[in-house]
Parts: sequence; C-alpha cells; structure tokens
Amino acid sequence: MNICVFLSAADLDDRYTVPAREFAELLGRGGHTLVWGGSESGLMKVVADGVQEAGGRLVGVSVDFLAAKARENADEMVIARDLAERKALLLEKSDAIVVMVGGTGTLDEATEILELKKHGKHTKPVVLLNTAGFYDGLREQFQRMEDEGFLPLPLTELVFFAKDGVGALAYLEESAGLQ
Repeated sequence: MNICVFLSAADLDDRYTVPAREFAELLGRGGHTLVWGGSESGLMKVVADGVQEAGGRLVGVSVDFLAAKARENADEMVIARDLAERKALLLEKSDAIVVMVGGTGTLDEATEILELKKHGKHTKPVVLLNTAGFYDGLREQFQRMEDEGFLPLPLTELVFFAKDGVGALAYLEESAGLQ
C-alpha cells in the first residue's frame, strides 16, 4: 500500500521521534511505500530512514523552493511547482493518508485532505496519529463541528484518530482489506 504521511520537517524530541520511528519501521516491514514530502530534515528524515531501513520504498514529492533539502536516495522523487501541486501529487500517489505531528503546513495538508474527502473527491482512509495527545484539541474541535452540524457526514467517516502506529496501520490495512 502507498501510504502518504504528512508530518513536520522540524527536529523534535524523543516523545515524537521514537513513536515516528516505530511507525516507520512497521510500514517498511509491512512492505508498504512511504509517500511523503521528500525532505531530508527533521521528523521527515526520521520516518524516511525507518521505512527504508526496514525494507520499504520511498516516494518523495518535494517543492521547488525546498528541492535542495530533498532526499537523494529516494526510490522516486518528484519536484512540484508549488504547494498546491505538491498536495495534489501526494494524494494522487497514495492509497491512504496518515497525519503525524506537525505545524501549519501539516495542518493545511490535513484540512485540505479532509475537505476533499468530505466533498467526495477521494475515499481514501485518513488517520490522525495522535502521538502524545498532540491532536486532542483538534479532535475536540472536530467533534464540536460534528455536534453543531458543520459536517455533512459523521466524523468517523472522515478520519480515524489513532493513539499509536500499531493502531494506525491496523486501521489502514483493515480499510484496504489486507487483514
């Protein structure tokens, strides 16, 4: 399965890097392909290293103004013209999406993917990997959106919140009929 992972390119502490590395190793050992922003920095590098070292493939989609930070030994690397094209290519090249910890760029990617799913532009499973409770506040906000009628379909049809990588991968594999 080609699994797109949206995540930070920042250097983060062990409470985020250790679970990210564990998830990456699960992806690689499972024979999955990581589709990601292509960066050789921060958490993006941690996940790419873990997937590759565990036998998985790497498909990167960088953007022209970050091309100098793109991983050189990815199995495939595409350079998009801008962030909009990058997001479209990441979605196109994936069978499922996992959102890991990140900043405004990751939040932008997550909300766009969910908005496209809400409007039926894709039906791919989306998981928010809630490492160390990082997305507790967002989950609460999404629940409020559902409760107050802002979502045209149940939140559970849009996104699955996983507390760890094992739960995230199990959900994706079940959604794809691999279990």
